[in-house]
Amino acid sequence: MLIATTLALAAERGALGVWERWAALREGVPPHCFAIAQPVRDDGTTDRRGGFASVVARAGATRTPSVYFRLSRPRGPDARVTLAVGERRFGLTGDLASARAPDAATDRAIVAALRAGRLMTLTTSDRAGRPIADSYTLAGAPTAIDAAQLGCAGG
Repeated sequence: MLIATTLALAAERGALGVWERWAALREGVPPHCFAIAQPVRDDGTTDRRGGFASVVARAGATRTPSVYFRLSRPRGPDARVTLAVGERRFGLTGDLASARAPDAATDRAIVAALRAGRLMTLTTSDRAGRPIADSYTLAGAPTAIDAAQLGCAGG
């Protein structure tokens, strides 16, 4: 019985791989897979204030991944959230601590931009009006997104 429980817990969460600054993870039952990264600071080190970007794998007919961001610090209640990937700009929605695409079409456009881009930056401002800019290198992102999709393809 102990061996079965240990195996079940190990299957609930696991790394599918790490590519550059992006990782693909699989967790839970039924499985939930996603690619994830932490923002980088101007000096190239990892920003460890708690922010992250993720691309969640989706099952079903469309299999359209969705994006989700945890901000490095809370935004102001009326502050707009914008994601820049290369020359593309996307308006995001969410609460004070997180952001996401407003619809599936924007999710698809963002994921396509991530696959072709080198850097993305999420910008907004906090309650005091100070800017928040969480930047992510995109090296490894396409592979991590694919690994997440494949990691949950079978259910």
